[in-house]
Amino acid sequence: MVQDVLRKLTAGENLTAEEAYNLIVAIKNDQLSSVQIAGFQVALLMKGPTLEEITAIAKAMRDNCETISPQVDSELLDTCGTGGGLSTFNISTAVAIVAAAAGIPVAKHGSRSISSLSGSADVLEALGVEINLLPRDVEKLIEEIGIAFIYAPLFHPVMHKVLTPEQELGIKTIFYTIIGPLINPARATRHILGVYKA
Repeated sequence: MVQDVLRKLTAGENLTAEEAYNLIVAIKNDQLSSVQIAGFQVALLMKGPTLEEITAIAKAMRDNCETISPQVDSELLDTCGTGGGLSTFNISTAVAIVAAAAGIPVAKHGSRSISSLSGSADVLEALGVEINLLPRDVEKLIEEIGIAFIYAPLFHPVMHKVLTPEQELGIKTIFYTIIGPLINPARATRHILGVYKA
């Protein structure tokens, strides 16, 4: 299956929603090597993802992740960014902290840096925050203090599997730039979204 998908992408052809969805499930089920995952990431990036491909990938990611449902009095906010673009500080994490201090419950979804100076996980670890939390611990923190960090590779098996190839490639693919902000495991309904490129 993956060879057919790679042939289509490298020929500039779009994937069907079913092909994109099934490839994500195959990654989750360990049916692709890290080389094949990297090939898919680069081929899709070079072709340019369509709305249909993005939607199918995001749906597959949401359908195959560990979800949480914190009980809070208002809608959850996520400040997941798309990755640093101007070599600035990690703005999305600072915004999450300020929003929580203002009383807005925050389910901050993020990961490590791929190609910027620092990702949310890097910043929070430098501040002494434990990022490797179980789902029930994330829920409890949101309920008790109004904010918690959702480390994407722990909640999304596919994000865990695409992280190393993406870091080794050293380029932004769609997983941590476009897809990441769309797949918050707490199903946050409010978003402040930083973008790396307009």
